[in-house]
Amino acid sequence: MKAAAFDYVRADSLGQALQLLAERGDGARLLAGGQSLVPALNLRLAAADLLVDISGLEGLRFIEPHGDGVRIGALTRHADIARSAWLVERCPLLGAAIAHVAHPAIRNRGTFGGSLAQADPAAELPACMLALDASIVAAGPSGERRIRAIDFFTGVYETALRPGEVLTSVEIANLNEQRRFGFAELARRRGDFAIAGLAVAGDARNGALSGLRLAFFGVADRPVLAPACAAALEGRAVTPTTLEAARAALDDDLDPAGDAHATGAMRKHLAGVLLERALAEALRSRGSA
Repeated sequence: MKAAAFDYVRADSLGQALQLLAERGDGARLLAGGQSLVPALNLRLAAADLLVDISGLEGLRFIEPHGDGVRIGALTRHADIARSAWLVERCPLLGAAIAHVAHPAIRNRGTFGGSLAQADPAAELPACMLALDASIVAAGPSGERRIRAIDFFTGVYETALRPGEVLTSVEIANLNEQRRFGFAELARRRGDFAIAGLAVAGDARNGALSGLRLAFFGVADRPVLAPACAAALEGRAVTPTTLEAARAALDDDLDPAGDAHATGAMRKHLAGVLLERALAEALRSRGSA
């Protein structure tokens, strides 16, 4: 199939893109990497009266220090993140997750901000933003605002972006020497969307983890934190006993639905398996504290 007819404008500036979105309203769609939007248009699962192409706005493609963390532009390619040795050293979680995002051809074109705005519940980067307690920066008719990741993802392919807003960057703080990260997912094939996955961030002290943020993906209509599970692990050495208690606590945190790929019970079991793997990785990362 082919997409229905639409108008096309390649924006020269963020201001022009915002103006076009305001003028054309719901009929306008942003085009960045296009790795999700173009197939959806061709299959007529999505439609647009106007495509506003922002892929040439180099001012939105960057990776830079930001306080004790990092700021990443929305048009930064997945491949840019994988190639940034500084970023991967500073935030190993992103390096681990990017390796699981689709395939090389997709990573060369797909954008960091596009993945977040797409808000696929089985995608890796939204869960990483939740684990990192990142702030998503959006520009719109009323100016710029910051949205915490916990508030940004609102449902399947749904976000807190308002009509006419453009996701411009992401700010990640608290990337200090005590931070530890873990990542694990299970997919039927490498590069497929995850049946279940987990991104972990926390501080390491005396062989234990504190301030844990456990962000599961592929198990709900959006990435979700597991606070009861995190509380069972808080400040405790990861032993078979604490792991058993943490897995039991997942019953309070997760209620996965079944689909053609896995039953809800299977996804919950996998969540427990991935928990052990991701915690082991977090305790290994950056050496011992």
